[in-house]
Amino acid sequence: MSGHSKWSTIKRKKGANDAARGKLFTKLIREITIAAKTGGDPEANPRLRTAVDKAKANSMPKDNIDRAIKKGTGELDGAQYEEYTYEGYGPGGVAILVHCLTDNKNRTTAEVRHSFSKYGGNLGEAGCVSYLFDRRGVFTFSADEISEEEIMEKAIDAGAEDIKDEEGDWVIYTDPADFNTVKENLEKTDLVDPDAEITMVPQNTLKLDAKAASSVLKLVDMLEESDDVQNVYTNFDIPEDVLEQLGMNE
Repeated sequence: MSGHSKWSTIKRKKGANDAARGKLFTKLIREITIAAKTGGDPEANPRLRTAVDKAKANSMPKDNIDRAIKKGTGELDGAQYEEYTYEGYGPGGVAILVHCLTDNKNRTTAEVRHSFSKYGGNLGEAGCVSYLFDRRGVFTFSADEISEEEIMEKAIDAGAEDIKDEEGDWVIYTDPADFNTVKENLEKTDLVDPDAEITMVPQNTLKLDAKAASSVLKLVDMLEESDDVQNVYTNFDIPEDVLEQLGMNE
């Protein structure tokens, strides 16, 4: 499961520099809408609760959240979204999972296929790379802000499965079914991660050279530009010297 933290850090840096608030809200609204299909009460619907918490952490207005829930439950009219996952390989043999919510599968498939083709990737069949990932709840905290002894104690008490030191961060992993319970327990100890999520974590990572890394990053950027794409999961790692070549080092 190594490599999750570094890629998350890269995405956070990119996100801090992107004027993409409206696009983020669009994705969050779609997730809330589809999560609410199985019930509009966040307390009884773990997926909806996670989506609502993330929306609140990103300062989405309450009215937007409420409307998205009502569209999902059918109380308000709106587009009908369906979930699709695309799998394929990028430059350097990187595995890529693309999770989409769309009201037009043909449009989405064409866009995803074009992105892969443009940057030297190949869209594959269902199951071709998903076996390389594990679904996990993830919480990330800076190692500069809390000691190993304290984070270990709080993580164990909260019911976490594992904790790792990854690139200067403490990364706590848990079973997705226990995500909200662990989240609540961590917050009781004042450990709050606004970016906490249930995600796909690679079992192993591939180190990329500058050429492959540049192409993969462009591919991921293009995929994430689509409103239909909710999340892109990959299994690559970029060594520090390559980050420096790309101008992405700290």
